[in-house]
Amino acid sequence: MSLNIREPNGIRALYAGTSPSLLANIAENGILFMAYGQCQNMMCFLRNKTDHEQLNPLENMAAGSFAAVFSSIALCPTELVKCRIQTLNEICLYYLIIDSSPINITRNIIRTEGIRGLFHGLTTTLVRECPGYGCFFGGYELTRTLLMHKNQKKEDIGFIKTWISGGMAGICFWIVMFPIDAVKSRIQVFKPKMNFPKYTLQIIRNEGFMVLYAGLLPTLIRTFVATGTLFITVEQTRRFLNKIF
Repeated sequence: MSLNIREPNGIRALYAGTSPSLLANIAENGILFMAYGQCQNMMCFLRNKTDHEQLNPLENMAAGSFAAVFSSIALCPTELVKCRIQTLNEICLYYLIIDSSPINITRNIIRTEGIRGLFHGLTTTLVRECPGYGCFFGGYELTRTLLMHKNQKKEDIGFIKTWISGGMAGICFWIVMFPIDAVKSRIQVFKPKMNFPKYTLQIIRNEGFMVLYAGLLPTLIRTFVATGTLFITVEQTRRFLNKIF
């Protein structure tokens, strides 16, 4: 690894795809949480309930799945660019012929594949995101419910319990969706027109089922901390905005 870092791209290679990753996270989370609130409102209307607090974990899971449709549309192009940048930077370690900047990659995709090219893997993204974020929000609300005292509101459980609930949300997401994400990333980079089930079976046949879970443990550790912090930020921001507006 240290030898590769000294090659032409240097330490920048370690941060390949950072810009589109940041844009993807900002776009996805902003749209996701906005849509989740609206989908909770819709669920309250459909279930004849007056407040989000009255929704059970399954109803919140359904709201999270619907919200993921909207976030997936924003996420797919930026994640596609990120995957291609990271792959091209591997090539650039040996061949000094590729400009792998986000703008250049995006232009190249549009020029060679059209606007639709930015949405290669959208179906797979929806397959991952919809059930994934159903588990994400369902796990969050279920954990909050389990950590509540009697007659306590979810919003009053405090920082630590909110952080734990957020961490469990991330774990629920990745345990279920990690294999789908692994296949999706390969499709976006190597086989943009490949059928998802067919390609999944091909990977399992050639490399074994467990290759789909390669790297899961570090992802779970990272996501527990990150999503716990994310939910604390979301809940505190919501409280702050509710006081102002």
